[in-house]
Order: sequence, then structure tokens, then C-alpha cells
Amino acid sequence: MTTNEYLKLIDEVNEKGKYKPDWASLSHHKVPEWYMHDKIGVFIHWGIYSVPAFGGEWYSREMYWEGSNEFKHHVATYGKQSEFGYKDFIPMFKAENFDAEEWIKLFKKAGMKYVMPVAEHHDGFAMYDTEFNRWNSKEMGPCRDVVGELKSACDKHGLELCTSTHRAEHYFFMNGGRAYESDVNDEEYRDFYGPAVYCDEFHSDKLHIHTADTYSKGASKEWLEDWLVRTCELVDKYHPSVLYFDWWIHNHSFKPYLKKLCAYYYNRADEWGKEVTINYKHEAFPPTVATFDVERGALSGISPVYWQTDTAIGKTSWGYKKDNEYKSSRQVICDLVDIVSKNGNLLINIGPKPDGTITDEETRVLLDIGEWLETNGEGIYGTTFWKQFGEGEVNAEDGFFKDNEEKAFTSKDFRFTYKNCYLYVFQMRPSKQVEIKTLRKHNPHDYLIEGIELLGSDEKLEFTRDEEALKISLKGEFKNDLPICFKIAIG
Repeated sequence: MTTNEYLKLIDEVNEKGKYKPDWASLSHHKVPEWYMHDKIGVFIHWGIYSVPAFGGEWYSREMYWEGSNEFKHHVATYGKQSEFGYKDFIPMFKAENFDAEEWIKLFKKAGMKYVMPVAEHHDGFAMYDTEFNRWNSKEMGPCRDVVGELKSACDKHGLELCTSTHRAEHYFFMNGGRAYESDVNDEEYRDFYGPAVYCDEFHSDKLHIHTADTYSKGASKEWLEDWLVRTCELVDKYHPSVLYFDWWIHNHSFKPYLKKLCAYYYNRADEWGKEVTINYKHEAFPPTVATFDVERGALSGISPVYWQTDTAIGKTSWGYKKDNEYKSSRQVICDLVDIVSKNGNLLINIGPKPDGTITDEETRVLLDIGEWLETNGEGIYGTTFWKQFGEGEVNAEDGFFKDNEEKAFTSKDFRFTYKNCYLYVFQMRPSKQVEIKTLRKHNPHDYLIEGIELLGSDEKLEFTRDEEALKISLKGEFKNDLPICFKIAIG
């Protein structure tokens, strides 16, 4: 199918479908019940950038910007960019140990409910089989349809396959290579490096998720139509349960195309009989059209509109890099509890090695999450927020890129979730003497407490309730310092 034929198909589907390409129509779309129930999924940043394993997943941009650490490393390690460009990493990306079945088994053991591979990152290399991009993992590198194999394994094991596409940013991503002799300027590779538009607005220190201006220079009509068609092909080919976008789609030039894409995706999902949503950042969509996402951050209070945090176990890169630093299992689990208490989901990222294996550090964290959820998942899965998210002095700060440092939770910090007349109270650092001031006698939430149990324990709990706090005494020992969860029957 040609681009023009696909554009015609998109209009036909939207003309016949329930959802029209305008915000008023799209605002009636609901967040999926499965998504609000499942709470946690795994993000996968895996691509060519795992081969150099230096700097991060933005290597393809930074290696072309003179003066950057990646530029210096590239020249010293591989030679000048005119002699060895980003394209030359493709044959080195072999994925010889990639096993989709084993990945999905690990994710399921980790308690993950949805799986989101990056179908295409800013570098323009598609990790799936596509008619519109010859630079893809089915035809080059691994010579495998990575997204397709993960979808088959997800279907087999009952997990939701989702996808992300970061292609929008590819419009300018490699543009540093325009400033000097590099393979970005070779017309033979234009369809890989993209237009790589080079101008003041798209300079490296001006165009970043922190500083990008919604109203700055936008993309061309040709690029936007191509972006729309490629994204709709991804939708049609893999039926993702969530479609995730990174940041530059909030640029003003994308707005008409976002409406068409959103309507098309939601109408196609109606045809499939499937509940879906879109993840977005900044002001790309109005609040009730899709699901807002906070990158490497959180909210300080309960959001009335459902939301998500996407963050990574790796602290300094989303993709694999040799010297990455990693978060502890405790930090990730505490973040999960905090996010769920505020009406959100956690999408936790890993960055596999170029051979397709997952790092030992990330595997350990995933398995620790799964073990913790086996005991405490009742207070996470299928819950909703309560009247307040928690108690204590420690809290997250609103905004992006603020979660690398572990929060200093103490035994006085609690988080609350609710389900089926049970209040789940997480003590963020366990102690044998528990005092929950929020549940004191004659408090604003003075329900009758009909019973208390500690998830994962057979101990019969002793508790009292006075004007200061609900007080619970524990006798058993704790095997670690991870949050514990009290299940409180209220009436």
C-alpha cells in the first residue's frame, strides 16, 4: 500500500467509525478497565544504540554533535563519522541470544501485566516488519521481527502487548552530522538518517524534552503524513493495547495528525473489540482523550484523571550501556506503591544487551518485584485510590526527571489503596510497632474497623485505636526492608 492509499484508508475508517478526528469526540474515550486494574508493565529500550553501549540511547544524535562525549568516544573508538556512521552499527546488532519466550516468562514472573517494546526509537531503526522503512530488524541486523515475536509470546502467556514509537523526533535527530563531513549528508542513506533538519531551533542545546517549545518550528507536511501512515501501520499490524509516544508530538504541527491517528486507533480497537489507550507527555492531548505520562517522575497527590509514570531501573540510560547505574529493588517497589496510591500505573524500563540478554542487575530487580507482588499484589492489582494517598513527611515532587534518588521513607510513612471494602495500608519501611494517625478514633474517615491482617502472614494481629492513632503490634521478623501491607476490613 502506498502512502496516499493509506491516507485514504485512514480517512475512510474515521468517517465510518464512532470516533471522529476532533477533541470533543475523542474525549469520550475511556481508559481501559484492564489497564487501571493491572497497574504495572515493562518498557523495553532495545536497538542499535545497545551496540556502542556508551552515553545512552541518544548515542545516534550525540555521536554527530561535535564536542560531546559521544562524539569524542566515537572518533577514538570507531573513526570519523564520514568513515563509520551510525548505520555501520547495524551488522553488529545481531541479537543472537534473543528469546521472546524467555523474556515474557521473566516478565510474567516479575508480576508485569503489559509489555511495551520500543518499536522505533529516535534513531529511525524499526524493530518490526514494516513496508514503509527498509531499515528494520526483519531485513537487517537480527533479521527478526522483534515486536512480532514478543506479541506472539505475550498472547501465549496472557500479557498485553503494547508498543511505543519515537519516530516523530527523527525529523531532526541526526542533524548534528549536517555541520561537517559525515555520512548523514550522503543521499544514499537519507531514508535512514531522515531529513535531519538543521536549523537554530533544532540545535542540540535548544531542542530537548526540558526545553522544547510547543510553538517552535514544526515538521513538514510530507514528514507528518509519513509519520501518520507509519504509526497506523504499526497499529494495524500488531494491535497494541497501548500506544506510547515520546515528547515531540506536542509540537503544534502534529496536532491535526494526532487527531486523525487517535481516532483511527480507537476506531480500529472498536473493530477488534479491544480496550486501548494512548500514553502521552506534556500537552500533546487534552486530559480526557488519552493517558498522561510522567517521565522519570511522579505526582505529589492523587490525580482525578488516570495517569502513568514511565521510568527505568537504569539511572543513566534507558538503553544498555556498560557503565550504567541501577536502582535498588526497594526504590522501584516504593515508587510503585506511591504511584498506585495516587491513581496511577508504573511502566518500568529495562535495556537489554545487543545479544538479546537482559542484564543481571535488571533481572534481579524484576524478580524481586515479582516476589514482593506475590505477597502484596492484592493491595496493588485491581485497587483504586482512597480518600487520601498516604501519611508521613516523605513525598514525591511533581514533575519529570526527579526520581533517580531513592526517597527516604521511614516507618512513619504510609500509602493507602482501596478495593471491595478493604483499605490496604502500606508501611513504607516495616517496624514492629505501627501507628497510623489517619485511622485514629474520631478522625474524618472514622469507619468501623472489623479486622486487620498482614498480607503474607498468619500472625493474629493485636491492635488498639485511640485519639492518637490506630496502633498495631507485630511479633514476627521481617526478612527485608521492603514495604509491608495491612489489609483492613472497614464498615
